[in-house]
Amino acid sequence: MPTLDAYAPPGNLDDLDDFGRKAWNTFISNTVDEAIQGPDPQQVLNDSPRLQFYNLTRTNTDTDIRRAPIKWTAFPRVIKITSISDLQRWQRADASRDVQDEYCEWSVIRDGAGKITQVTFTSEGPEYWEILAQTNPGKVLELYQKFISADARKEDLFSPSGRYEPRNKWNNSTSHGAMHLIQRNNTLGAEIELAAAATIRRVINGQELTTEQELIACSKYGAPERNSDPHIGAGVNALARQKADISLADPVGLYFDDLSTDGWETPDGSDPKSYWTYLRGDSEHRVRAVYEVPPDKGFGVGDITIGGRTIEFGAQIADFITIRLTGIACRFDDSTFPPQIACKEFSAVDMQEESFNAAAFSSSGRFLDPRPTLSYRSSRVS
Repeated sequence: MPTLDAYAPPGNLDDLDDFGRKAWNTFISNTVDEAIQGPDPQQVLNDSPRLQFYNLTRTNTDTDIRRAPIKWTAFPRVIKITSISDLQRWQRADASRDVQDEYCEWSVIRDGAGKITQVTFTSEGPEYWEILAQTNPGKVLELYQKFISADARKEDLFSPSGRYEPRNKWNNSTSHGAMHLIQRNNTLGAEIELAAAATIRRVINGQELTTEQELIACSKYGAPERNSDPHIGAGVNALARQKADISLADPVGLYFDDLSTDGWETPDGSDPKSYWTYLRGDSEHRVRAVYEVPPDKGFGVGDITIGGRTIEFGAQIADFITIRLTGIACRFDDSTFPPQIACKEFSAVDMQEESFNAAAFSSSGRFLDPRPTLSYRSSRVS
């Protein structure tokens, strides 16, 4: 396979204009390059470079390509293991988007009696929306009005100076809509950094690390209590141990994998999965979904049972959702990059923030202005 001409938008979405697509490619390509380089070895020890990770627009993918879907449960495991009951964990997970840290966030709509009528889920990274807002702000408003509320106004989404506000009134809670991810760890930059860091093999005291928890404890690329971080890291590292070159499949993003409805029952015996609909992304890369029963059915989401218990929380549905990313690997047994023989260590100065400014690029992709306006941590925060 030849090198890519450009990275595509998540889900192959068509919201971006030509300038926006060029800005998106620049952002992803630069983020991948920074992840390959890794942190400054004077500041962070034993974590750079990551030479088994590669940029699809700069390096070709050989014919021995292997795709590796990596999947995990959407319900936040940190909440699950720190709660004393199912009821408590569902309540806690539904209370705030800030605890929904598995690259999936949701918002619940209820009727006047308090029964759930709709739950909307999103896996769209905030960086995409920042770039869309900087290159085509009118499209942002159009999408909010289509998917969240016809009452959305420009002043609800943008500051007086014209800067997009990701945590706006229509995207800051579990009850007024969820347009895209806002939890601080749920970024595409975090996905890329984690995948790149996990390509480093670790041989400690002559023994190569292979399990999820020992790898994340040594490489420190995320939080060991989550479903996603240790699972992603172990999946990528398994490819690295085969001495392959590794990258994230294009389009880079976090995607809905499936909803399992085993043990679910509806009042009329209809298929409970038939009320799960994908709203954004192509057929292989879904980034937005809704669970909703059509009004003419005569019952709502809150009348459906899971394991004999009625659905009272969006979190009950999240228990059955899987999220995925897809790694790709090629050139198996070719890598000569040696493993690290020590774990990652931090110095007094932490990793610097990576920045992107969509306005800094002309329509030809040339850099114009060095002032950053979009900034995300390149690694997840515990």
